[in-house]
Amino acid sequence: MVLVFAALAALAGAYPVEERSAAQIAADLAAGRTTSEAVTRAYLDRIAAIDAAGPSLHSVIAVNPKALDQARAVDAARKAGRKLAPLAGVPVLLKDNIETADPVATTAGSLALKDNITGRDAPVAARLRAAGMVILGKTNLSEWANIRSSHSISGWSGVGGLVKNPYALDRNTCGSSSGTGAAIAASLAAVGVGTETDGSITCPSALNGLVGLKPTVGLVSRTHIVPISHSQDTAGPMARSVADAALLLTVMAGSDPADPATAPADGKRTDYVAALSGATLKGKRLGVLKYATGLQVEEDALFRRTVEQLKTAGAEIVEITDFHPAPELGEAEDRVLTTELKADLNAYLATTPAAVKTRTLSDVIAFNRTSSREMGLFGQDYFERADRTRGLDDPAYLKARALSQKAMGPDGIDALIARDHLDALIAPSYGPAWRTDIVGGDHDNGAVSSLAAVSGYPHLTLPMGLVRGLPVGISFVGPAWSEARLLALGAALEALTQARRPPTYAPSVETGPDAALLVPVG
Repeated sequence: MVLVFAALAALAGAYPVEERSAAQIAADLAAGRTTSEAVTRAYLDRIAAIDAAGPSLHSVIAVNPKALDQARAVDAARKAGRKLAPLAGVPVLLKDNIETADPVATTAGSLALKDNITGRDAPVAARLRAAGMVILGKTNLSEWANIRSSHSISGWSGVGGLVKNPYALDRNTCGSSSGTGAAIAASLAAVGVGTETDGSITCPSALNGLVGLKPTVGLVSRTHIVPISHSQDTAGPMARSVADAALLLTVMAGSDPADPATAPADGKRTDYVAALSGATLKGKRLGVLKYATGLQVEEDALFRRTVEQLKTAGAEIVEITDFHPAPELGEAEDRVLTTELKADLNAYLATTPAAVKTRTLSDVIAFNRTSSREMGLFGQDYFERADRTRGLDDPAYLKARALSQKAMGPDGIDALIARDHLDALIAPSYGPAWRTDIVGGDHDNGAVSSLAAVSGYPHLTLPMGLVRGLPVGISFVGPAWSEARLLALGAALEALTQARRPPTYAPSVETGPDAALLVPVG
């Protein structure tokens, strides 16, 4: 903690970005109380003091050398009286599998992509830039979005090292948007962008005390994002409040001609901030997914108290005890992800600059075998299985994709919502952060993410409270294109509980108030 206080003391006198919302920063900019350059400098200083030094979170993999230039350009436009978008001048961090036109590589955390400087914006980055947001840099991630190995360590990448959880530095941040989770929790940017295939926005958001939204697949473009699966991949907002997540999603959402899945997006997107107006729980029917509870004793008690608060606020609670995804659906998802990983990653790598020598998944596998750093902590069995798949015309793949999407979507979420006339499904998001374990790998537990991930439907998590100083979240899941509804429900619960607490940068949970209980009496 001494290192933390020393690092923070060095920032005295700067614009106060700690726990400052994007909405507050935007208001200060619009009122002339600060400048984008001052805000950007404050975040850059904070990254140097907390991420690179101090607690050394390792959450930011690269700072954008053009960030201050972008901030000054926004300030000049504002001074000239130009009409600016609401988030103009507000800094944002992007996960390092999302391309930007800035002179930084898009690595997905892998040394195989250390020269992947494409000079092009992913459409989601272009939308942020067009809205005047300052692209502050890229965040660390579980390498290759946590798809390389079945024995991985979430939050670790060959390029960026291991991300630490700002609530307890020896605990994991979950993955794969680990760096975005830790960085936004630690106020290293106003808001951040993560990506999810199954749990990669919602898990790091829950474990780092954030609001995270995995949108409907097709609401946000995936073009020029290092892929896993065109059936399940999506980018989404990560923030310290529901309102900030809604602000960011409003900018991010929209159709992209290069991504066919987004064809409906322009017709489905809305002003997600306006949708929060009058948010209420009164009369809302929420279905508790009992199969997804029972993650941890103290968290279960917290979830029960939260459900009681929902009832007190006027929500009607329906306990769903007769639904549980069939075990074979996990195998079906696995076949879909391995098959699409090979096809989609090969297609992506073919578009990278000539400096990138790994042009196929097979090339990446071969590269990793020669790298002691890449293979030092865990292997690449998932990559190897994916490389043996038979392509997108494989009947086994087509059957698995159709089966799993129908079971989780029309026969799952849609059927449950319709049967009980529900507004959303709810459950605990994940268990508390586990201690990072380089011997045993990850110990994450959470059962709700696959339901939304496989169906391609939206999943919102927001802070529910703390378990021994570690954040845990509550999830809201709904049918396709129900983001506005989920965000309004989340905003109403957030206002009711005000459950989020800033990180403490504790060295360990075991060094906290309960440490005395770990030694004998006397």
